[in-house]
Parts: sequence; structure tokens; C-alpha cells
Amino acid sequence: MGIAERKTREKQALRERILDAARRIVMRDGFAALSMRKIADAIEYSPATLYLHFESRDEIAHALCAEGYAQLLETFVPLAAIEDPRERLHALGRAYVAFGLAHPQTYRLIFMEDPSYTSATLTGNRSDDSGDAAFQIMIDALDALRDAGRLPLPSTASVVWAEALWSILHGIVALQLTCPVFPHAAPELLVDVAFGAWFAQAGTAAKRRGNGTAKSRARPATKADTNATKKAQAKPEGTRKAASQAKATPKPVSKADSGAASGPPAQASPAVPAIRRKAARA
Repeated sequence: MGIAERKTREKQALRERILDAARRIVMRDGFAALSMRKIADAIEYSPATLYLHFESRDEIAHALCAEGYAQLLETFVPLAAIEDPRERLHALGRAYVAFGLAHPQTYRLIFMEDPSYTSATLTGNRSDDSGDAAFQIMIDALDALRDAGRLPLPSTASVVWAEALWSILHGIVALQLTCPVFPHAAPELLVDVAFGAWFAQAGTAAKRRGNGTAKSRARPATKADTNATKKAQAKPEGTRKAASQAKATPKPVSKADSGAASGPPAQASPAVPAIRRKAARA
């Protein structure tokens, strides 16, 4: 082993000792109690040595969270290959809860510490952040669901859906870690019920949208049918009127018909005598 390689390994080992000591202090006393001096005392180094590896305690906080997020991302990456976005998102939800319960100290450190610590870990905009990458995997699944019309509020941004989902999953983990007597249901079942409620609502919304589209498409045809029906009804009415007028006007009686009649003459309508007189003059 060369001198340069040995120094690199020693530097990495010291960095790990600093992070381990910082993690223990935060878990035991809270982030407010963390200081470069306390860490130096814990590893028996001078505070100046720590500054060779980290600029501040906030940078140490970032490093601790990055480790936790990297572990979470490792559990998410294989699930991103699931083709169906609903099944993928469901698997991610189960994996998130399982991770929190399997690594309670790491989870508490990332999400359940003092707000000042959380603020320190979430500030900054790093493109290589594992937490952002894990969050993006959820957003990608939600984008696919929205594009397929399988979200109840398609106009809502996927990032908002991801935040809502993350909040639900965090609630399940936090209750399990802080209140073991409630909820009574198994964490996996709680995840299943939450997702079932989400997608049942999505199905209802999609059905309503489908019915609305069908009604909208049918409306012009119904109006046309109504107009056609009115025209059809108007035509028989005119026909009946003409037939009624024709029936009211008696048919002229010819001379042959008059001679062929036997017996006493039938009482004719007032129009008949005039027709007969006209026929006689002819």
C-alpha cells in the first residue's frame, strides 16, 4: 500500500468516526446539543481536525441525512422497474414503511428530530442528493398514473401528490415508532388500505368524467331528434286538417246516380239542390 493510498483510507476512516460520534450525540441529546467541540471530545481529536473534514455542524447534519437517504434510495431503485405505475407506487409505499421500521434510529434522525436539525438537513440544492432521487421515483410513478387518467384530481401536480403520499407514509412510521399501542393494524395493512382508498376514489372520478363525456356527446343528437320529431308531428296535423276539410265538402251527385236511387229521396244537405239544378240546366 502506497503512502497516498494509506492517507486516503485514514482520512475516510476519520470521517466515519466523526459521523458516528455526531449521530450518537444527536440521538442522545438532540441536534441543539451537537457542536464541533463535543464531537472532537468524543473521538479524542482537536476541533481543528474536524474542520479539515467538515466546514460546520450543518454540513455534518447533511452528511448524516445523506447516508439515510442513500439507504432509502437503495430500497427504491429496484422497484422503479415495476411496469404498472399503481403497483410500483404501492411497492414504494410498502418499502418506505419497511425501511423506517427496520432503521428506526436513522429514520428518527432524518425525519423526527428537532426542527432546527431538519431545517439544516433540507437546505441547499444538490443535484446528487439521494433524498431528491428517492422522491423523484415517486413523482415518476404519479406522472404515469396521471397521464393514464388514474388519479382522482388530474389537474393537481404530481409533486403535490408525492408530498401527500410521503406524509401518509411518514405518519404510519412515526406512529409505529412513538406509539406502539396504536394503531392496532399491521403497518403493511395500513399502507394497503391507504392505497385502496386513493385508487377507489380515482376510479370513481374517472367514471364520472366518462359519464360526463358521454352525456356531452349525446346532447347534439338528442336535440336533432327533438327537431325531427316536431316536424314529423306537424306534418300529420296538416294532413288531418286537409282531410277534415275534404270530408266537410260533399261529393257532387251525377244524373245517373240520381236516377239509380230508389225509394223516397233521402234528405240531402243544403248544397245538393243547387248542384241538381245546375245539372238540370245542363
